[in-house]
Amino acid sequence: MDGYLPISDYAAIGNLRTVALVGRSGSIDWCCLPSLGRPSVFAALLDARRGGRFRVRALGVREGAQHYLEDTNVLATEFRDGAARLTVTDLMPLRGEIEGRGGSEAPPEILRILDCSGSDIDVAVEWSPRFDYSRAVTVIEEAPGGWRATGGKETLCLSGVAGAAVRDEGSGPGLHARFTMRDGERRVLVCRWGTGGAAHGRGDVEALLERTVHIWREWARREEAVQTPRWAGEHLPLVTRSELALKLLTSADTGAIAAAPTTSVPEEIGGVRNWDYRYAWIRDASMTAQALISLGHEREALDFLLWMEQTSEEHFQEMRPQILYGLHGEEDLAEQEFSHLEGYRGSRPVRIGNAAAKQLQLEVFGELISTAYELARRGVGLGEGTLDFIAGVADYACSIWKEPDHGIWEVRTRPQQFVYSKVMIWVALDRALYLAKHHDLAGDTARWRATCRAVRDAVLEQGYDGEIGAFVQAFGSKALDAANLRLPLVEFLPCEDDRVQGTIDRTLDRLCENGLVYRYRTADGLPGGEGAFGICTFWLIDALCISGRVGEARRIFDGIAGRANHVGLLPEQFDPVDGAFLGNFPQAFSHIGLVNSALYLAYAEGRWVPEHAPIGFPGEGIR
Repeated sequence: MDGYLPISDYAAIGNLRTVALVGRSGSIDWCCLPSLGRPSVFAALLDARRGGRFRVRALGVREGAQHYLEDTNVLATEFRDGAARLTVTDLMPLRGEIEGRGGSEAPPEILRILDCSGSDIDVAVEWSPRFDYSRAVTVIEEAPGGWRATGGKETLCLSGVAGAAVRDEGSGPGLHARFTMRDGERRVLVCRWGTGGAAHGRGDVEALLERTVHIWREWARREEAVQTPRWAGEHLPLVTRSELALKLLTSADTGAIAAAPTTSVPEEIGGVRNWDYRYAWIRDASMTAQALISLGHEREALDFLLWMEQTSEEHFQEMRPQILYGLHGEEDLAEQEFSHLEGYRGSRPVRIGNAAAKQLQLEVFGELISTAYELARRGVGLGEGTLDFIAGVADYACSIWKEPDHGIWEVRTRPQQFVYSKVMIWVALDRALYLAKHHDLAGDTARWRATCRAVRDAVLEQGYDGEIGAFVQAFGSKALDAANLRLPLVEFLPCEDDRVQGTIDRTLDRLCENGLVYRYRTADGLPGGEGAFGICTFWLIDALCISGRVGEARRIFDGIAGRANHVGLLPEQFDPVDGAFLGNFPQAFSHIGLVNSALYLAYAEGRWVPEHAPIGFPGEGIR
């Protein structure tokens, strides 16, 4: 279908409350305001005609070259026309957000700084907001200092555009302007949510740009991270980009961490596997927190644990925890389908909300307690309230471990006895016992220990198929599941165990295509197909690393690292045939995987001997 960019053509900017996707065409095609979980204002990503966009481009130039300002989430898109060059610098200003929960109360805004050099250049601007996922009627009119768009009770303002006119575009109004910029000229377009706040003078814009760049760089280059260049090697730019992408998904308001900033980017073009990932999954957020810990960012993990404690503790006590929440603790995430949007390249339905919120997924408890474990083994103190919460999670894991669940992949078939889910229950209790022994976690350790042994025995007796020579997806199943690559990574079994090596080899034989790994190849209750998974590919790399199969690991790592887009971002999935990006983007899972695999490789290749080695390596020990 016309009007759509490849997903790989996008970069992301944000302010730790929301995220915007900016295409190489100069178009902002996705943004929810004022925060990530709220309805979209620009959604051309999901409907090129009705969704709305904010585009700035050089006339006659189809796309620009993009790059981030070094170690920031500030983006530059450069359009060239002969000797003339138009550089559009995009940012969402930061003030105090990155310093911890809370921060600035200023209305969110997008700054687009236009610089002309070399020769004069003609510029085109299109601003066509569509409120409430394009459901609200939009009105655009002149206002003091610029233009104002309204839809229902919501308002968006634009300043810095002169000589513009409003046109009816069939789906609603759009503001269009064309003007010539002279060599050396700068213009600034400010798109601001609501009507509050004073207009920015030239000095204000310079100060906001300088401060935002400084804040991002100070965070990425903090003193604790001086070791990162030593182990990241030639992949330092990708590791740093992953680090910044993961931070972009954290909420300054609460400490929650989103799985991705988008909804309904399809897992198969034209397919129905289109999900809303703008929420905080306990599993995904815990894994993000652990990756950030490994990069020296302990504050984010502590903020997440505190938010998790405040949001879900009462649910554990009442035996009804959700596996995901809105970024401000919202529980009602009922799944809805929108028929008025055509979906990315015709991939329907477009969904908001996620029915998985009501599923039972046992593996989340292991990831949650592992976050506390990773902090504790680095000497970070955990408060009494957090320890009490962790003890409650361990108790709940004991009470629920025999139940069938929907598993890490949120299948929409009947619940099953998933092997990986049981293993992560073991992880939850194993880590709780460690915390009880070394970090004053009080609880029923006798019950935890007995349950831990029972879970382990059940997995070894019912989760391994000797005929296949691998751990299988569920008790009694013959299907493989890439999640089982993590068994040695969480120290459930040592890497030299024949059952572990068999699982790795069967995965390579049956789930791997062109250096990319599928989650599984079995029915999951949904029609259509999907791509190969980024994080599963990284899990294979990690398992090979700790097995001493470093050459294989390096080849696969270089292959998937080479698939990152022009600014170093990764999607959830890839088409293993043509490499096209699939699924929501940028995806925390994939960037978590890249960070972890870079660490595992550095350790396996002898380029780095950290104070706290990645778990799973021979000699680290199984408790």
